[in-house]
Amino acid sequence: MILFFILISTLTVYSQDFSLEVWPNGAPNDNGLDRPEEKYDGVRVRYVSEAEMYIYLPEKSVNTGAAVLICPGGGYTIEAMDHEGYEIAEWLKEKGIAGIVLKYRLPYGHDEVPSSDARQAMRIIRQHAAEWGINPEKVGIAGSSAGGHLASTVGTRFDAGQIDSDNAANQLSSRPDFMLLLYPVISFKEGVGHMGSRKNLIGETNDWEVAKKYSNELFVTEQTPPAFFILADNDKSVIPLNSINFYLAMKKYDIPAEMHIFQEGGHGFGIRKNNIPADNWPNLFYDWLKAIKIID
Repeated sequence: MILFFILISTLTVYSQDFSLEVWPNGAPNDNGLDRPEEKYDGVRVRYVSEAEMYIYLPEKSVNTGAAVLICPGGGYTIEAMDHEGYEIAEWLKEKGIAGIVLKYRLPYGHDEVPSSDARQAMRIIRQHAAEWGINPEKVGIAGSSAGGHLASTVGTRFDAGQIDSDNAANQLSSRPDFMLLLYPVISFKEGVGHMGSRKNLIGETNDWEVAKKYSNELFVTEQTPPAFFILADNDKSVIPLNSINFYLAMKKYDIPAEMHIFQEGGHGFGIRKNNIPADNWPNLFYDWLKAIKIID
């Protein structure tokens, strides 16, 4: 009986339905990493060199047909897979929304790597939409902190797919239908953006032409999908101006957007109960999905 208890107590509390490799036949690019992936502090990971998707599908009786690809944050040097990944997916699943957590490859100065993973994950979701009970026109992307930078990169730089590709997934669009951005890094401008995320993505360079490629507020167009922002006024790590500038750029094109700036919360609060008003953000997001007709 004691042995049984020990075994049970060591099992993870997260129970995705299944997982998939993003690049089962090898990725088209490389992050140059030659050391094994490492888990620490619960389920946080670093040294990620193989991208993987963890899929949480709702019961058919509550399925809304919507899905969200979730990009955990961590400054492009770690990934907080728990409160910015799995726990969000579990909440979405309960609400009838498929939650797909992306463990993306970390860049180590290879700037194209994380966004190529996220775009391919968007295509894979649409490829399996019928099988997974997902409406391919109701697939969004979410991200926290640097994961929000990744999500907003995909939300502003996507493609319609390559119709002549031999790969079925590559024929499909990587455009998100909506974005959920939690205290996101958006800009790489000095004085606004998070310089740690910038350094980890593009390296030590101070060349603005390089950094500008990932100042996502500069790449909003009429095709940018609607966005829902959650952040805290007292966030000193990623200042609110990141989200505000992105929101203002979206409003130039009348793109639907909703922003909640809570008085308290700081940075990295995720979906856990922190006894602050920001804890209610999931319900606000759910109501917004109704308002933009993603769910009924």
